[in-house]
Amino acid sequence: MANSLFDFFDSPAPLTIKNRIFSAANAVFSAANAVFTVGGYFRQSIKTHQSYPYHETEVSGSTKERGLRGKLNKVVLAYSGGLDTSVIVPWLRENYGCDVVCFTADVGQGIKELDGLEKKAKASGASQLVVQDLKEEFVKDYIFPCLRAGAIYERKYLLGTSMARPLIAKAMVDVAKEVGADAVAHGCTGKGNDQVRFELTFFALNPKLNVVAPWREWDITGREDAIEYAKKHNVPVPVTKKSIYSRDGNLWHLSHEGDILEDPENEPKKDMFMLTVDPEDAPNEPEYLEIGIVSGIPVAVNGKELSPASLLDHLNQIGGKHGIGRVDMVENRLVGMKSRGVYETPGGTILFAAARELESLTLDRETMQVKDSLALKYAELVYAGRWFDPLRESLDSFMEKISKTTTGSVTLKLYKGSVTVTSRKSPYSLYRQDISSFESGDIYDQADAAGFIRLYGLPIRVRAMLDA
Repeated sequence: MANSLFDFFDSPAPLTIKNRIFSAANAVFSAANAVFTVGGYFRQSIKTHQSYPYHETEVSGSTKERGLRGKLNKVVLAYSGGLDTSVIVPWLRENYGCDVVCFTADVGQGIKELDGLEKKAKASGASQLVVQDLKEEFVKDYIFPCLRAGAIYERKYLLGTSMARPLIAKAMVDVAKEVGADAVAHGCTGKGNDQVRFELTFFALNPKLNVVAPWREWDITGREDAIEYAKKHNVPVPVTKKSIYSRDGNLWHLSHEGDILEDPENEPKKDMFMLTVDPEDAPNEPEYLEIGIVSGIPVAVNGKELSPASLLDHLNQIGGKHGIGRVDMVENRLVGMKSRGVYETPGGTILFAAARELESLTLDRETMQVKDSLALKYAELVYAGRWFDPLRESLDSFMEKISKTTTGSVTLKLYKGSVTVTSRKSPYSLYRQDISSFESGDIYDQADAAGFIRLYGLPIRVRAMLDA
């Protein structure tokens, strides 16, 4: 037997067999060469575009202004004015040779966060800054549907950041269309949930947009690297004091992560909280509020009708004064790790208490149980960034339908961090005092209970007979 192909070709085997084997071997070598070539291309593509290998970077057809990683025409960047996003502007221009349009959404994070943004953006190299006031849309179209659904993630989290991201991403897609951008970018890290929330929205609303996520591409590893990069590119470094916490705020909540909170055993420091007073320092006298609700949506406080954003802002002030809405939890991030966060949601906590209590009057047992089970899935979808997923939209239609009769008012007592329900009423209440009363009535005959119990307990009796 031949020890190698060379021995075989030197053997007296028929020439036709040798030719066939030679042709087959040549085909194998050609296929292998193609695989290595394609593999090399994709390795280079992934190295160049870690965001998405399929990006087409030769948008203009010219390499004259091509960046280090390719060429994009115009990028809309989610911009806050902080160090990270200030550095991203020149990084995008350097690496993709593109024009950068900064976008900022006002979702109630506070006027201080918006001061001087245009000056900062242009000083960083952006061609323009687009700012949109989205507070009313945020509350009406994102917060209130989640409230109506009863969506709470992992028993505690009221989804403050999760609801805001798809709204911001949707606005970015609209701005990209208006300014003729071929790409969008965000400053989310590769460890968090927000990168998913932004990009799933981009996919859903305009899958043709290129997506750039610098934190998954660049060599900057921390604050000092970012400051050094900013100095090198003559970008004015924001002079605001660096917080030891990572925070995200909007009209619904304020979140705190990092520093001592990374150890679940540590109690939060008293001076960390910004929206709520310490319950120990709250007023010694309780305050009563009446929340008016129509079809599961809050519309009034103490009889006064308010716009969605105004209503929530008003309750934030009242709830914060009484230390309402503090939550400390360890949650499961979408990317797999656990993280510890502390949330302040004063107005939201008040509204959830009112909405849930009114449902105790207006929903029957089976409907309430199904709604509660679907609320868990609704919350998971929102947390995972699937706001524009057909399933979330279908669940929302269900929630809207069964909440048609959830109309009425609930009176709450606020006192030193607690929310207590004191009164509830609805024109669609299923509660009947003449039925629930211990007194005899015409509708409910107590003698009927005997037959009901015998039938209801039949499986238990049958099983007991086996052991008799």
